[in-house]
Amino acid sequence: MSNRLDRIIRGACVITGDGATFHENASVGIGEGRIVFVQPGNISFNPDEVDVIDAHGHTVIPGVINAHAHGCVSGPSMPSGSSPIDSDVIVWNRNRHLLEGTTTLLNVCGLALPDEAFAGDAHPLDVHISTAHTPSNIEAALAIDGAGLSERHRHASIDEALSQGAKALGEVGGGQTLGGGAQEYRFIPEAMKRVTGREVSPLVSRQLRNAVVGRYLRVEDGVPDGELEAILDEAGLSDVCSAQTCRQVILASVMPSVALALRGFEEVAREAARVGFPVIFHNSAPSVERLIEVAEKYPNANIVAGHSNHPMFLPDESVSFARELRRRGVTIDVSTLDSVQTRWRNNPANFDALIEAGCVDTISTDYAGGHWDGILVAIQRIVRKKQMSPAAAVALATGNVARAFPQLAGDRGLIEKGRRADLVIIDHVNLGRVRHVIIHGKVVVWNGAIGGKGWGASAAERAAR
Repeated sequence: MSNRLDRIIRGACVITGDGATFHENASVGIGEGRIVFVQPGNISFNPDEVDVIDAHGHTVIPGVINAHAHGCVSGPSMPSGSSPIDSDVIVWNRNRHLLEGTTTLLNVCGLALPDEAFAGDAHPLDVHISTAHTPSNIEAALAIDGAGLSERHRHASIDEALSQGAKALGEVGGGQTLGGGAQEYRFIPEAMKRVTGREVSPLVSRQLRNAVVGRYLRVEDGVPDGELEAILDEAGLSDVCSAQTCRQVILASVMPSVALALRGFEEVAREAARVGFPVIFHNSAPSVERLIEVAEKYPNANIVAGHSNHPMFLPDESVSFARELRRRGVTIDVSTLDSVQTRWRNNPANFDALIEAGCVDTISTDYAGGHWDGILVAIQRIVRKKQMSPAAAVALATGNVARAFPQLAGDRGLIEKGRRADLVIIDHVNLGRVRHVIIHGKVVVWNGAIGGKGWGASAAERAAR
């Protein structure tokens, strides 16, 4: 690589992303989009030739690699193949991720295509897609919604998507097709309103689903009519909805796609073993046994158990299943969801249980109806609670993700010579506060604002203009 030096970050703590290395005071050199050096202590430089970022009181980490997100591309949204998200919302979602320290993002709706990843804009966040284009996954989407699926999407294949630039397989299954979060905040409320004319909250939808089919989506786990009627009464629905009607609504909303989605696990696991790309599975109470089965059957597949802290698990279940999956070589991902600060529907009990049990390999956001909490906010919570060291916690979103998703990360995820210069400068005492973001050597967030500082031009680059 060239030894040209464009920019120096000095005076910072540096966490390299390998899970162990922490420099209390170091300088990082950047040139032509790459890391030129990482050197403990201070160095001499010519300020007329090199752009200097004084980072005293701050910490430098690799750019966050978020390998499980939604709502950032223009194609069919979610595993339900729903209509594309509004373009303004896509930009808003991308801005939020960038300002939270994410530099590389994998949108795992699964049924969009690579040419829909960027929607024709020049946003600095590096967004990629995954593919779950198999017959059962497409059928499951159509059973629930499928409004965003054109003929091109319906007839696409995993090989086609990978050849066009997809970086992973999945998400296989989803909250829409396996009775999870999106059923709670979208599909059940919509179905109940059609029948009753009343608004139903996500938490009430969760109560109703669990009362009718249980957390594992088994009708035999449903409660007697009297208990269901009590839930309806407490929610102010008993005057417009009987227990029998409620059961019909829940079953019609939740169950049509479940068998199809679970059948899709086998199809995509087989493809993952064949093509050698990582695959993200929806890991929740209704799907975990199938996930264990495919992990045993396809030991060569690079399987990631997405959001293993899913709220359909109880805390002890999330830990015991994570251990079973890990024994089969599966990467355990936890998602922030809305459970760290927002707590709109969820709480951190499962997240904490998995961290404390030492069962977590990677961390992502997922979507949580657009209410996700930032990854670095979750990492700060882990560090504050002394569940992990700062170096180990940061690796959950950087070096560990790079190892699990090599086609996505490439030469990112670590601060070392020759790597791509994707870096985040954060507050030293609160790792969740992002100050500056650098992508491929360019400053894209400056003092917490997108843009600024000449959109990252170094002194040498400005002189050449």
